[in-house]
Amino acid sequence: MTDPFTTAYRTRAAGSLRAADAGNPITVAGWVHRRRDLGAIVFLDLRDREGIVQVSFDPEWTPAEVLAEARRLGPEDVVQVQGIVFPRVQGQHNAALPTGDVEVRGAALTVLSRSEPLPIQVDYAADEELPAEELRLRYRYLDLRRPALQHSLIIRHRAAQATRAFLSEQGFLEIETPLLTKPTPEGARDFLVPSRVHPGEFYALPQSPQIYKQLLMVSGYDRYFQIARCLRDEDLRADRQPEFTQIDAEMAFVDEEDVFRTGEQLMAAIFREVSGVELQTPFPRMTYFEALRRYGSDKPDLRNPLFIVDVTEVLSGADFRIFQAAAESGQSIRGIRVPGGARLSRKELDELQEVAKRGGAAGALWVKRGDEGLSGQFAKGLDEARAAAFYQAAELQAGDLFVAVVGWFRGEGEAAGPEVDGALDELRRHLGRKLDLVDAGAHAWLWVTEFPVFDWDAENDRLVYAHNPFSMPKGDAVQAIVDATRDGTPSREAARALYGMGLRSRAYDAVYNGNELASGSVRIHIPAVQQAVFSALGMTAEEVQGKFGFLLEAYRYGAPPHAGFAFGFDRLVMLLAGMPSLRDVVAFPKTTSARALFENAPTVIGDAQLREVHVQVRATAE
Repeated sequence: MTDPFTTAYRTRAAGSLRAADAGNPITVAGWVHRRRDLGAIVFLDLRDREGIVQVSFDPEWTPAEVLAEARRLGPEDVVQVQGIVFPRVQGQHNAALPTGDVEVRGAALTVLSRSEPLPIQVDYAADEELPAEELRLRYRYLDLRRPALQHSLIIRHRAAQATRAFLSEQGFLEIETPLLTKPTPEGARDFLVPSRVHPGEFYALPQSPQIYKQLLMVSGYDRYFQIARCLRDEDLRADRQPEFTQIDAEMAFVDEEDVFRTGEQLMAAIFREVSGVELQTPFPRMTYFEALRRYGSDKPDLRNPLFIVDVTEVLSGADFRIFQAAAESGQSIRGIRVPGGARLSRKELDELQEVAKRGGAAGALWVKRGDEGLSGQFAKGLDEARAAAFYQAAELQAGDLFVAVVGWFRGEGEAAGPEVDGALDELRRHLGRKLDLVDAGAHAWLWVTEFPVFDWDAENDRLVYAHNPFSMPKGDAVQAIVDATRDGTPSREAARALYGMGLRSRAYDAVYNGNELASGSVRIHIPAVQQAVFSALGMTAEEVQGKFGFLLEAYRYGAPPHAGFAFGFDRLVMLLAGMPSLRDVVAFPKTTSARALFENAPTVIGDAQLREVHVQVRATAE
């Protein structure tokens, strides 16, 4: 088979050479990664996409004019080298390079293009600090030459190919869905595109292919997938992009278990291909409320062995003012047993206050169990009998620390104040890092199931969907929603009562090492149920018809039960590549302010082009 890198300019990729190639004539081409001039001999590290190979120019085998040209080379000059592959001299092997057993002895050199002095370097030592990210994004085409980023994008390619291969084998069809679509409320602002031929009208760029993939199930395609581009005009965080990619899939005539099995096998195929790792399947399952009770989060990192214990019953009667006040107000007391945590210093224990406050609590309380009993902030409030009951409830052993948080927690009924589950999540993660409890080499997957149907938007005093508005309610929740919306949009009181019922849905997330990597649900496929959910969310019949009439109409002509998932592809690749940021696995990312620095976008558009699309820009006040 012909080497795919054999072209008019080279016979092999530079980074592909190995000991078995010794003795062969070779032509390679690439960038000058590094030049070392030792006087009589010049060494080049020549780089292409496949890696780096050493080229040596020596008077013994290199003509004088070629050696002189080699001495004039600078970083990132593009060259072609002809020569012979030789084993490296004994003792000069480079174990850090796959090509480290050989070198190319250069006999001819052609400069294909010269590089001007670089605004940022490409060659960095492992411990060398990189330039500021904004500068690297400004010169992204240079930053992308770094081997680390090239490795990330190769992993991205391999993960995409593994996805296509697996899903195709499972009977899925790859079908593209529109990029110019109808604005729909899916939780974030749409990017709008003005129409030139329909004055005053706009397309939206898709936040996801959600409705289209459901329509494909109605259309009888049974199994669909797409490595889909999605766009959301939302407030940015450090590791969020306005455009992102997801592995999008939908299946007809399935339930949750069918989806879980397919998603697990897909991830196993990707990890096997990219990392050589065999994942253990099936993944564990845990309901949303169980995850909050045990870990304080709906995306817990199961590599961390710490978990939450409810000690309200044994501590609410303690002679401790905060616990007594909690009992009077209906608050709970939950905490984390930290094996061996008694060794933490007072300074480290004081840090726990700020950690808990980051998660929304007023603070944290702690006690240590030593050989002589309890010490710490609420130790004196426990008599001997209550201390014994506390030891048993918390499984507290000598040398352990217990960190408690007081407040209202999700799933305990109507909260009279802010819910503080996040404080225990913050403490759990902080203590796991502090005591080095997290197994960095583990692969901890989890399906979190039965998300609530609704959340309550306190700012606007109304119901909002917790997962997505197309998720099928679970069990009796269907009838409860239909009954509550029989006369149309429910009143504020009726909507609040519906929220207070704690209705659950058939929605689920896939979590990996504390990262939400996928979301999905069994979809609503019955028009009356979908209409009822829209009504519960405060949408009038006219609004539903205007925004989703086409979907409800399609359901009236026979919609199969269907379900699906969307895995965040960028985040998956980031974790596979071991990179710290999504921007390290996207070829041309935006900054945290949604700007593309190297091509300077977004940018001002001239009046003539704006007139073509019937748009007028008004100046905004400073």
